Amino acid sequence: MLDRVRLNQIRRTTVAKTTNKPSPADIITNTIIDKLEAGVRPWVKPWRPGLGGRPLRVTGDPYKGINCFWLWLCAEGAGYNSRTWMTYKQAQALGGQVRPGERSQIAIFYKSYSKTVASVVTGNATDETRRVLRSYAVFNCDQIDGLSPDFYPSAVSAVPPADTLPERAQRFIDALPATVYMRGDRAFYDRTADNITMPPAEMFSSRAFFASTLAHEAGHWTGHPDRLDREFGKRFGDDAYAFEELCAEMTSALLGADLGLPTSHLDDHAAYIGSWLKVLRKDSRGRQSQGNTQDHSDLEDDVPF
Repeated sequence: MLDRVRLNQIRRTTVAKTTNKPSPADIITNTIIDKLEAGVRPWVKPWRPGLGGRPLRVTGDPYKGINCFWLWLCAEGAGYNSRTWMTYKQAQALGGQVRPGERSQIAIFYKSYSKTVASVVTGNATDETRRVLRSYAVFNCDQIDGLSPDFYPSAVSAVPPADTLPERAQRFIDALPATVYMRGDRAFYDRTADNITMPPAEMFSSRAFFASTLAHEAGHWTGHPDRLDREFGKRFGDDAYAFEELCAEMTSALLGADLGLPTSHLDDHAAYIGSWLKVLRKDSRGRQSQGNTQDHSDLEDDVPF
């Protein structure tokens, strides 16, 4: 039987190893930083041509928020064609088998739990709902043998003519609740007046670029105090400005994937990339911090086992 001293040594060693292990947020952030430093923006045309938009869970539901960018990166790096990811057990339940030697990737989610907390003022105990970031292992269907042919799609071109919007994109524009003015030659969101100004669609190289630019400005529109209440920067270069531009770019990228719109027009000026790197290096959860406190739709709420 191990004595108490030896047990304590084992516990300390285990804690040290756990502490040194990078968190899911660190893993994803460091990968994005590496891409940015190499001059690659992971949210610009991250999906493979002709294979649709967001990554999918085994149920067919699309992943949300940062899981999209992360799994896009993983699929692009490995050359996977399938959009669908699943756990090892899910693959087995569907009659599939992960090939020997294949490595899993992580998907992240928030797990909710209740904790009883005593007030420092009154001493009264109340239950608080808290959320903690967790991850689970998933495999792309291209790593799995024996699944239904539906999980192994053939690449087909879904790109509409340059002067025609995809039907979903047109519905998005028609249903957008923001006040949008078509005038001038500059696209911008006015936080004070709470409206978007766009040049007429005819001034863009295609209607698809018009719609994707509108999606970017709609991303800024979500940060108004009456909605997600994000802190807008005072000037180019400060952290809040960089974070807000990052939010708008990622919003446009996610909408582009859902609506079939291009994102190659987004600003890749070195000054922008430098600002984003500053924000990400400062906070490994920088892409998630706004959503964590105000709107959890950017991450999965549970794990589909």
